[in-house]
Amino acid sequence: MVEFDVKGAIALITLNRPDCRNAIDTATGIALFDAVKRFEADEALKVAVLTGAGGHFCAGADLKALNNDVTWNPDFGHGPLGPTWHTPGKPVIAAVEGYAVAGGLELALWCDLRVAADSAVFGVFCRRWGVPLIDGGTVRLPRLIGESRAMDLILTGRAVTADEAYSIGLANRRCADGEALTAAIELAEQIASHPQACMLSDRRCVQEAAGKPFPDAMNTEGTLGWDYLQSRGFAEGVAKFVGGAGRHGEGS
Repeated sequence: MVEFDVKGAIALITLNRPDCRNAIDTATGIALFDAVKRFEADEALKVAVLTGAGGHFCAGADLKALNNDVTWNPDFGHGPLGPTWHTPGKPVIAAVEGYAVAGGLELALWCDLRVAADSAVFGVFCRRWGVPLIDGGTVRLPRLIGESRAMDLILTGRAVTADEAYSIGLANRRCADGEALTAAIELAEQIASHPQACMLSDRRCVQEAAGKPFPDAMNTEGTLGWDYLQSRGFAEGVAKFVGGAGRHGEGS
């Protein structure tokens, strides 16, 4: 259903329902949210990679489950697909092969970054069946690619190739088929290698400042940035720089 593996400082979370392109029913949503909470609770884990088994990321909610008296209840977590109404405290990267459509697109949008294989397909396919976006799609998609492009995808429900997804900023990285997980783990390891407290402070600022008027957004950045400047982590970082670490593009 949902597999949880650890690779150094990286949590690997895999949707494992390949027979239905990893569509999510109630039990899978609960298991996915539990996996996210497990990742957040483990201080040794810095970044999570979310992927799907069997050549696809996620086809969204399991509509067939409705015929089996499965009830979707938003109260079981933070969204019908599990963690989508919850903002994790640490970065999550989506490794996308095949379909990331309908709620699966929303799940990819929930992640901080998206690595797309050549054959990846994104889209609001639920438009075709009168199923609404309820896992953050109408909020996150316009923030990522702009209202005009988002409205195009939301109103038409058309398929978006990996090429287009990359060109409009929906995908952050491109790779060959079968390489999305490897590329996402490499990206996660790069992120995990940085001083975490400062990075997480900047990440939180981006999230909290989004949509605010410019003066309020600047105030958010100033408040969070100043808090970090008073921390031990900042002092240690300055000492590392003075000592020569991280110069000339070298890693920390």
